[in-house]
Amino acid sequence: MSFKNKARQIRNKLYCLPWKILYSLGIYQNSNIPIKYVSERANWAIKNIGQNLKREIDIISPNKIEVSTDPSRCINQVVHFGSQYMWLNWESNISSNNFFISTFFHGKPSDGEEVKIHIDKFLKSTSKLDKVITASSLIETRLLDWGIDSKKLIKIPIGVNTDIFNYANESQKKEIRKSLNIPQESIVIGSFQKDGVGWGNGLKPKLIKGPDIFISTLKKLVKKGLPIFALITGPARGYVIQNLERNNIPYHHSFVTEVEELVPLYKALDLYLITSREEGGPMGLLESTSCGIPVISTNVGMAKDVIVDGITGYICNEFESSLIADKTELFLNKIHNEKNNNFHKTIRKETLKFDWKEVAKLHWQMLYSPLMQ
Repeated sequence: MSFKNKARQIRNKLYCLPWKILYSLGIYQNSNIPIKYVSERANWAIKNIGQNLKREIDIISPNKIEVSTDPSRCINQVVHFGSQYMWLNWESNISSNNFFISTFFHGKPSDGEEVKIHIDKFLKSTSKLDKVITASSLIETRLLDWGIDSKKLIKIPIGVNTDIFNYANESQKKEIRKSLNIPQESIVIGSFQKDGVGWGNGLKPKLIKGPDIFISTLKKLVKKGLPIFALITGPARGYVIQNLERNNIPYHHSFVTEVEELVPLYKALDLYLITSREEGGPMGLLESTSCGIPVISTNVGMAKDVIVDGITGYICNEFESSLIADKTELFLNKIHNEKNNNFHKTIRKETLKFDWKEVAKLHWQMLYSPLMQ
């Protein structure tokens, strides 16, 4: 265990211990809110998921759930850790007088020695968990193969706010492109993620996110004679930017701080690319399709649960840029040959079942409500 992890464990033990003692003495009682969703501090996917669940569950049953980064006071509650990393940070110190849930989005031993060690620790800890949640069929199968009890494992997808992420008509798309100085004749391909190591410039690629495959795919599309324009967001994208410039591929990089700022960027796209080697969702998959934007993706995360081949995009079963480029060109030709532009509406229609209203309902019915009884 690294010094940083040891320090975190000691800190969390010191946070939890006083409340366990006070509870044992009858001085401290648990919160009146029965469900605690534990998120990371960073304003990233896990926190976003918790906030969306809270908003919709407050409509189903008000004042039953809160989102927090600190579960140290939790006693006699349903405690849902938004990721397996958060669970392992707290599981040895938090009061055992709770119902515990952990979400497991992604990870496999071949991702590296650190990930392998982490997965081993998680599997050893599952006896303490009442439920394990995952978002995709791919990871569900993986967890079952690793020995997770099928009665303990529940698959519930990540959701999307379809009220916010909506498709644009052609005139709106043109206005957005104009505001971003994107030539109207360009084929605009999106990639909205963090794919550099650390939180600095990100010149060292985080290969699990596939930035090398992304660049190689765009290079092959340019060689095919397509007027490619890359629209990218996210921190630590130095590797991608450096290679776009090196290969004279035009691009626009936007920094966004709020989820809503992504919406016009999606609406400017012709297509969204996911070239990752491992994913849990990602969020960009459903955000794209909710905006009516087709997605070409490697077979990661929820891709096979969301993408209908030839209708909402294509799945690539190999991490090969040539295959991804060919599938991208195939779908772009399909769009060009369509006699009407209803494909945006078709793609969006396929996404409505993943709206947070439906996903929160699944959490309530399959997970929270039964544990509260």
